[in-house]
Amino acid sequence: MNLRKDLNTAVITGTSKGIGYATAIYFLDRGWRIISCSRSDAPKDIIDNNHCLGHLKIDLSDEEELSSFLDMANDILAGNPLQALVNNAGVSPKSHNSERLGCLNGDISAWHDVFELNFFVPLKLGRGFASALAKGKGSIINVTSIAGHKIHPFAGSAYSTSKAALSALTREMANEFSGLQVRVNAVAPGEIATEMIQPEYEMLIPRIPLNRLGTPEDVARTIYYLCSEMSEYVTGTEIWVTGGQHMF
Repeated sequence: MNLRKDLNTAVITGTSKGIGYATAIYFLDRGWRIISCSRSDAPKDIIDNNHCLGHLKIDLSDEEELSSFLDMANDILAGNPLQALVNNAGVSPKSHNSERLGCLNGDISAWHDVFELNFFVPLKLGRGFASALAKGKGSIINVTSIAGHKIHPFAGSAYSTSKAALSALTREMANEFSGLQVRVNAVAPGEIATEMIQPEYEMLIPRIPLNRLGTPEDVARTIYYLCSEMSEYVTGTEIWVTGGQHMF
């Protein structure tokens, strides 16, 4: 595939819904090409867009499928530069009765599954796209969470600690990838109105100074900023997208 040199390209994971979907649409609307992936089919308005280079139905937590994704995505790039990698795919398991899974309940094997997708996959994708990102002097954005920094009433311990680890990984990647002229930053959303949000989350609104839930587009705009020339001297940073909730 001969890619136009005047257009930027982003790889965005977890694009079937929520933050990943909003981010894909936001980038496409601004003329970026994207390669997207998720465990389910992509929405029609993504795959029908002329700037969508391909959507790959992949379970990134499966080692063989992740390897296939890297091969297929790099084949699509065909040696051309990559300007952005957005590590959005993640998992937050709950018990059958929606109980918060903590340190004293739940299967330890579930912790391994959570860390595989939320922590190790961003590391593996960063390595796998390092050459293309270096050619594009690109950016890596890791989507972390407010739950990685403070006790959250609904996010389980495995999810929270995996996101805390991803915040630390962002710092380490920023240091090491700087030698490739690749910037690495994170976006930490708070209460965002996606399918993950249950009715009980309404009780958290009084804790949010801006007095509303965030939208996926609020997060997408911040991710875009960190991938754009407006932030070309920003690396190793985690931006809160919480409406101020993180202050308390």
